[in-house]
Amino acid sequence: MPDNNETKSINAFYKKLIDEVPDLIFKAEYTNGKYSVVFCSESVRDIYEVTPEEFIADPDYIITHRILPLDRAMFAKKLEVSRIRLKRYDHDYRVKLPQKGLRWLKVTGKPEEIEGGGVAFYTRVSDITDLKLQEQKLQVSEERYKFALEAASEGLWDWDITKRTVYFSGQAMKIIGRENKDATVPQSFWASRVHPDDVKARDEAKRKGLRRGASYESIYRIRTDEGKYRWLLSRGRAVEFDKNGKATRAIGMHKDITLLKEKEIQLGNTITIIGNQNNRLSNFAHIVSHNLRSHASNLKMLLDLFKNADNEEREEMLSHLEGISDGLTITISHLKELVEIQTEVKTVKEHLNLRHYLKNILTILHHEITKHSVTIEINIPLDVTVNYNAAYLESVLLNFTTNAIKYSSSERKPIISYDFEIEDGKKVLSISDNGLGIDLKKHKNSLFGMYKTFHKNQNSRGIGLFITKNQIEAMGGKIEVTSEVNRGTTFKIYFNEED
Repeated sequence: MPDNNETKSINAFYKKLIDEVPDLIFKAEYTNGKYSVVFCSESVRDIYEVTPEEFIADPDYIITHRILPLDRAMFAKKLEVSRIRLKRYDHDYRVKLPQKGLRWLKVTGKPEEIEGGGVAFYTRVSDITDLKLQEQKLQVSEERYKFALEAASEGLWDWDITKRTVYFSGQAMKIIGRENKDATVPQSFWASRVHPDDVKARDEAKRKGLRRGASYESIYRIRTDEGKYRWLLSRGRAVEFDKNGKATRAIGMHKDITLLKEKEIQLGNTITIIGNQNNRLSNFAHIVSHNLRSHASNLKMLLDLFKNADNEEREEMLSHLEGISDGLTITISHLKELVEIQTEVKTVKEHLNLRHYLKNILTILHHEITKHSVTIEINIPLDVTVNYNAAYLESVLLNFTTNAIKYSSSERKPIISYDFEIEDGKKVLSISDNGLGIDLKKHKNSLFGMYKTFHKNQNSRGIGLFITKNQIEAMGGKIEVTSEVNRGTTFKIYFNEED
């Protein structure tokens, strides 16, 4: 056994060694319901700005005069839990020192039972102020970066190509309707949500963009948890490669550009509408010029002849002038109807009972229906309504019914059928007849043109289908036709229920 001098020499050596450690090292004991310090290193002067003697004499002073009031309760609780459960304690807290001011400290220690009762604590206290400041700066930087990403609707992705997994930031998950929480998922999770029409272009961009020195960019649609699609701008680059130069990891970002894309589509639609309107205006100007010029030419010719004609000839010419005048009046009336359809900005819609309005039209045409022995078949539920303009609905039903009677076949008894159904969520009315039919191979492109006729009927003006189509489209709907010569025709009207 070492003698007393040797023991003192060893203790002095360890004390010098411990005092050189910048952290505070001390041993405390809990006995008889009270804490006491039995040893502490010289570092207590720097850590708590008290002397070793002061610390040993009154350890509670540190709690009451150094630890911030807001942190005292948690400090005491952690120490108590460690003593009772004999588990290591590790706690960060703040102190206010006379000279250094506010500092962050970390206390770690190991409790052990003392023979005969009580607990001893072997403790270390470190100044972690600089570390905490760096953490706070990093946190502020991350918060700013996160805010910038969220404000720009951008999310991060990190693709481990080897493991076939992808990390997505919370903002990226939010784009598809998930919780704003980071996630690592199989790469198939995202790929399976890409719109089928965009898969090929996205895969091609990815193949080209993941080469060494290249970058990846793709615009595609992604399906959300609600089943809807949002437009994404995805950019990235490969950052790790294997020995063969094949990409093993890539990082990038997703930006939600749905609003921008919708505006782009809306602009494109507007340009298309303007183009269509310009074409209609050009056609309309041509029609006005041609038809009015024909009437004007005939009128001038007859007036020139009228000047040199005798009384008998003049009587005959007056009847011709009356016919030209009537024709001119009809032409102007038709043109007026077209102008009203083309220039009306908004037509008021209301919920109308479809069967009720059809009954009104059939009542108006009762004489014609009886005269031609027409059989009417109505397959429309009593409660079906459509969001439509009343005048337009009457006009559409009247035009199609009148045409079906006008172009009925003399070889068979006329039948007109009205059928209602729902197709892809859209209300559809079909009006079918067994009349003369139309050769669609020959007339499909001109079917709804102005002044287009397809049968030698003296009452045909070629204006009805043109006006009807314009009225249906003015309501946001569309029309389709199927027909076979000498077998009949079916017109399908698709209603747009939006206001």
